[in-house]
Parts: sequence; C-alpha cells; structure tokens
Amino acid sequence: MLELFILMLFSASLILCVILNISILYALIFAYGIFFGYGLIKGKTWKDMLQFSLQGILTVKNILIIFVLIGVITAVWRASGTIAFIVYYASLVSAPRAMLLLTFLLCSLVSFLMGTAFGSAATIGVICMTLTASMHISPVYAGGAILSGIFFGDRCSPMSSGAHLIAELTKTNVFTNIKTMLKTAAVPFFITAAVYTVIGLLIPLGDGSPMSFRIFADYYNLSIFTVIPAAVILVFSFLKINVRITMATSSMIGLACAFFLQHIPAAQLIRILFFGFKPDNAELTALMSGGGILSMVRVSAIICISSCYSGMFKGTGFLDGIKNSIRQLSARITVFGGILVASIFASAIACNQSLAIMLTHQLCDGLMDDNDLFASHLENTAVVIAPLMPWSIAVTVPLTSIGAPTAAIAAACYLYLIPLWNMRKR
Repeated sequence: MLELFILMLFSASLILCVILNISILYALIFAYGIFFGYGLIKGKTWKDMLQFSLQGILTVKNILIIFVLIGVITAVWRASGTIAFIVYYASLVSAPRAMLLLTFLLCSLVSFLMGTAFGSAATIGVICMTLTASMHISPVYAGGAILSGIFFGDRCSPMSSGAHLIAELTKTNVFTNIKTMLKTAAVPFFITAAVYTVIGLLIPLGDGSPMSFRIFADYYNLSIFTVIPAAVILVFSFLKINVRITMATSSMIGLACAFFLQHIPAAQLIRILFFGFKPDNAELTALMSGGGILSMVRVSAIICISSCYSGMFKGTGFLDGIKNSIRQLSARITVFGGILVASIFASAIACNQSLAIMLTHQLCDGLMDDNDLFASHLENTAVVIAPLMPWSIAVTVPLTSIGAPTAAIAAACYLYLIPLWNMRKR
C-alpha cells in the first residue's frame, strides 16, 4: 500500500509539471527524496541509499558519453551542410500526394543517422512540418508521420541512446540487437509506408504551392562531400565499429566539411560544439539552429536521476509486489504480453522514455533466459509505448518542436504497429 501511494504521489508530481509547463526535473528531484525516504523506512542506511543511487548511475555511464557525442554530432551536421544536403535534394522530388510518405521516409532516414527523436524532430521534423503546411496537409497526419519516422531511428539506430541503454541493461551487443530490431520492424515499417501513401492519395489538399528550400543552396555549399559524415555512420555501423568511434569520426569529418566547404572559422566551430549551431540568416535559424553539448545537459540530468531510481528500487525491493504480478500475468498470457503490460504501466508513471525502459526491465527481469530476445521485447514495447503517453516528454517535446497537436499521436501508426505485430505467436 505504501508503494502504491508513493507511485501515485510521483505520478501526480510529474503530471503537475506537465500541466504547469515546467521542467520535470523538479518532479524527479522531489521523487528522489521520496524514494530515498522509503529506503530509510525499510531499514536501509543513508550510505546504502547513496550506494544504490551510484549503482544506478553506473549502469548508464556509457549512455552519458553517447549523449555528449549526440550533442556534438547534431551541431556539426547542421553546420557542415549534411542535413541541408539531404533535405534540399529530397524536397526537389516531393509532391503533395506523396508528401506524407516522403515525410515518414525522410524522418526515418535522418533519425536513423542521428539516433535521436528529439534532434530529428527539431531538424527534419520542423522542415517537413513546414513543407506539409505549405501544401495544406492536416497537421494531425503530418505530425503522425513525423512521430513515426523519428522513433524509427530512436528505436534502432546505432547512435540511439535508448538502444544502448537496453544493451547495457540486458548485457547484450547493440549491433546484434539492431539486426533483430530491423527484422521485427520490417513489416510494420512497410505497412506504415502504405498507410501514409493511401492517406496522401485520399485526403483533400488546399490551394497553394510548396515553399522553396532554395535557401539551403544559397547559404550552404551543397557539395557531395557534405554527405560523407552521414555515410560514415552507415558504413561504420555495417562494419560493427564501436558507436563512440563511429560518432567521433563522423563529427571530425563534419568539422572538416564545415571548415573547408562552409568556411566556418575554427574558433566558431569550437563554440558550435558546446553551444550548438546558429546561422546568421534569420529564416534559416528557424530551421537549422540547435545541437551542442549543452543541449544534452537537461536530458543527461533526467537520465542520471532516473537511473538512481532504478538502483534504489532494486536495492529496496520497491517493485517486488508489482514484479510478482507481472510474472503471474506472463504465465497466463505470454512473456511478450507481460512485458507489454509492464511497459504501459512504466510509461504511464515515468513521463520519460529512459525511466520507462529501466522500470520495464526491472519489472520483467528474470522472465526469460534469452537476453537477446529480452532486449528485442524491450525495444518492441517500452521504446515505442513511452511516446504514446500524451504527458510524456518523449512525445511532448517533439510535438512542441514541430508545432503539431496532441491528436497527432493517433496518426503515428508505426508506434502502434510495432507491439501489435510482435505480439503475434509470442
């Protein structure tokens, strides 16, 4: 009963932060105090609770390093012209009837290359939303296509922090997991593409012509060499080279492109690494600003505090009662079904994707002996269920970035299809 009351208090604090539009870090810090106090009530010492917290943080230490690299690479790709090249030439072949499909495919590609839903939404998502708006396509459908695309890569990119978090938790190889994820997502991906194709053919389009992305060609030197940083990600991932080496190499080549092709001074590039890219063109600023190491500080803080919960829950047995219920439920339905239910519960109270993943793992740890399959189940549940919760920052941040309504969640069919398709024969 005490555990349930604490969880309800935690959920209420998170929801209050969302309603008041303030950072959920305040709720997470508040909850840390509650969970710390719970441990003391259960007979644990201050030292024990601090050790549990540290153990939780140590499980995500590699993720924090990757966050730094994500901040760097998202800034460098903006400055070097890598994103601009992809978007500019994709826009040349866009047509109103095919725009929803193109939006989904383009967001999938960029998110796979960048490995972050937030970064993809703030770059290619904003651009696609602007392009679809100029064609008078409903923001609900456009937002749904963007959400589907950005979480394609957030789930299975070799640069995805979620993919690496799951690999860390399950003690599995991230590249083996990605190969499995691509297989389990193939049918949902093609069905999603077909759905957006049909919607594009059926929905009425208003009058107006699409906006011009000539500004990219005017501002950047769109040399073919600007796509090398993106090509490095694909080639190195195929060769299964360590993701940190992959991202660092891509970033260094991107810096070279920014220096030699875009003629950005070295001193300015150093500033871009920390503070992000901000072009001096006002129109381009709205589309391409962002990235940088400092942009990842808030997310890193959320991950650190969330990982403390994981360590404290494990050390105090806070979730043992719920874990037993999940185990009983899994025996009655299927293991995948039990993990899916646990992920819904975890996502509903977590309000962020990382904590949802960690709680789902903790609730379902021990349900199966095959860690590779367990990792696949986590990717097919917690990763895509979290952004379906309207109060979670997993979806509120991308929707706010692209200016889409909450109703767009209903049109993000890829997020629904992943767990539904993988529920069969489990």
